[in-house]
Amino acid sequence: MIVQTLSPAVRSGAALAAVIGALTVTGCAGADSSADSAEPMEYADGTYTAEGSYQTPENVERVSVTLTIADNLVAGVEVAGDPGARETEQYQAAFISGIATEVVGVPLDEIDVSRVAGSSLTSGGFNAAVAEIKAQAALEQ
Repeated sequence: MIVQTLSPAVRSGAALAAVIGALTVTGCAGADSSADSAEPMEYADGTYTAEGSYQTPENVERVSVTLTIADNLVAGVEVAGDPGARETEQYQAAFISGIATEVVGVPLDEIDVSRVAGSSLTSGGFNAAVAEIKAQAALEQ
């Protein structure tokens, strides 16, 4: 019979690895089960408009967002800006030219843009307007 004796450092390292492994498995199971329990929101079909604002280094800028919703999907989008600075005008124009490819055909609950056509700050105003539109269009469940 061969008996191998492990040093205390090796035993504690093995114990630590076992605990980390158990926590990892438990964490994965918990993440999957909570995702399954969330029910998607239902939204009334229609066209909704809201304004959102965002901070630039120079000032607070605003965008007006109009979304057409059909079967909980974004069927159309229009964004209008009113830039206060020349640089903002360029970024809003780039954002407006690229936003449709990011959101049309996407479920309303999944809309959360971060950077569109190189414009990252405009997305803050857009997302704020989308949150307002979700509130307007939400059906009571």
